[in-house]
Amino acid sequence: MKTLEEKLGYHFKNPALLENALTHSSYANEHHLGSLNSNERLEFLGDSVLGMVVADNLYHTFPNLPEGDLTRLRANLVCEGSLASIARKLELGSYLRLGKGEASCGGNQRPSIIADAVEAVLAAVYLDGGIAQTRRIIQRFVLDHIAEVQEAARDHKTCLQEIVQRQSGQVLSYHLLGESGPDHNKTFTMEVRLNGKGIGTGSGRSKKEAEQMAAKAAIEKLEKKP
Repeated sequence: MKTLEEKLGYHFKNPALLENALTHSSYANEHHLGSLNSNERLEFLGDSVLGMVVADNLYHTFPNLPEGDLTRLRANLVCEGSLASIARKLELGSYLRLGKGEASCGGNQRPSIIADAVEAVLAAVYLDGGIAQTRRIIQRFVLDHIAEVQEAARDHKTCLQEIVQRQSGQVLSYHLLGESGPDHNKTFTMEVRLNGKGIGTGSGRSKKEAEQMAAKAAIEKLEKKP
């Protein structure tokens, strides 16, 4: 626990709160602790605390963004994927208390479980140290990475379409160049073509992700042209 506290940059006055935040319902059920002793209640609170802190920050940081854009940005910052990424940075999965069945199935790396644990840990910090300490951790792990999240959420295919449509008669198409890896962990490579000519390639865990990466490469290539 001390190592996790060092990674968080926060030391608990009441370590039982952190232990509770790391206790999955499968462990609580298996050890007959009751659902109230799992991290689900903390997850509920942490979700609201995280949402409030992020919303407050975005409201003041981006005074010219309309409500719809603020909502989308907040959603991207607090989505399961973003929280799971934070959990991996903290190696949170290695601290989780899971039931034997969940542990044997790799539950300590399951995005939904580790993302929920992040929210539970934030709630534990909030209850132990107050909103200022919680806000500091959220700033470090979430808000300091807004630019990265914005880039990851950018719809490169739409942006590329808008660029090429500046001239009439332009046709974009995407083609699968290949795939590799086992069925449960495939990597796809796509090429985007403009009027039949390849202008960018990209790879990803899905065809859609590969298309986005190909479009991103094409945009970078087109933007370099004089």
